[in-house]
Amino acid sequence: MDLSVVVPVYNEEQNIQYLYDQLTEVLEPLGLEYEIICADDGSRDRSFALLKELAQKDPRLKVIRFRRNFGQTAGFSAGFDYARGDIVVTIDADLQNDPAGIPLLLDKMAEGYDVVSGWRKERQDPFLSRKLPSRIANWLISRTTGVQVHDRGCSLRAHRREIVKDMRLYGELHRFIPDIAAWLGATMAEVPVNHRPRRFGKSKYGIGRTFRVILDLITVRFLQSYSTRPIHIFGKYGLLLAGVGFLLGLWLTFEKLVLGQSIGNRPALILSVLLMVMGVQLVSIGLLGEMIVRTYYEGQEKPIYAVREIIDYSTPSHAEAVQKVERQK
Repeated sequence: MDLSVVVPVYNEEQNIQYLYDQLTEVLEPLGLEYEIICADDGSRDRSFALLKELAQKDPRLKVIRFRRNFGQTAGFSAGFDYARGDIVVTIDADLQNDPAGIPLLLDKMAEGYDVVSGWRKERQDPFLSRKLPSRIANWLISRTTGVQVHDRGCSLRAHRREIVKDMRLYGELHRFIPDIAAWLGATMAEVPVNHRPRRFGKSKYGIGRTFRVILDLITVRFLQSYSTRPIHIFGKYGLLLAGVGFLLGLWLTFEKLVLGQSIGNRPALILSVLLMVMGVQLVSIGLLGEMIVRTYYEGQEKPIYAVREIIDYSTPSHAEAVQKVERQK
């Protein structure tokens, strides 16, 4: 398989047919063996029914249906797990990402890059509620992680399969895929792509996600630098606090024993004890983190989603598998 296109879908029934038509119109002239993997993220409308009908007509379309809504990150993660293509392209289902940009990404990847991100230079979204927060977030993330990407919010992106297979996504880390890829040692580039206003449905994002981005940024920064050695961050600050508390305690002891001053009613004494206790606690957290990390890396990995069924008419036994699932229900 040359190419896999991963599409997270959530309540996009009005866009499904248009999305499929535009994708096939762009992909077929490329002359590549491709597949389209749609991860239905617990849609409550007719999105899954429409995708299933299309999959029956075109075996290149596969559908992964979640038992409930797990979020866009889980949709990308499921697509990455099931993708067979040497190159994996991601795109949103809302039609704002123009599929015509896929050949541009592939041309750039032919130059030897591992990840090529789309850059919505002429973004068709409201300025205050979408564009301004996005620019601030991209600037802040770039400064924090050191990965210079203009547009992390653009889902139109191409990756080599070996990169996405090593990614472990959870929470809402899909917007940090370039940063995680950089941590894995991927070479990256950006390509300006066309962005269109939404025609049908409504956006699943608002300005309220800004705070979640900040929290996720802290997580990514921690994972980049200390995911395999948490004792280094907790232990460092623990030793610092404990050391300051110890020195303060020594000074108070000197005042008491040598200078004969009373220290029982001084706030500095409480501060000294508090700092040493906090230092011991942070070191202990670091040690516990080390144990958890060892368990995580040595234990069995589990996915962040639960699949109800998989629609894949490219295999002869698919019809029997679907009937088996339906009988089990």
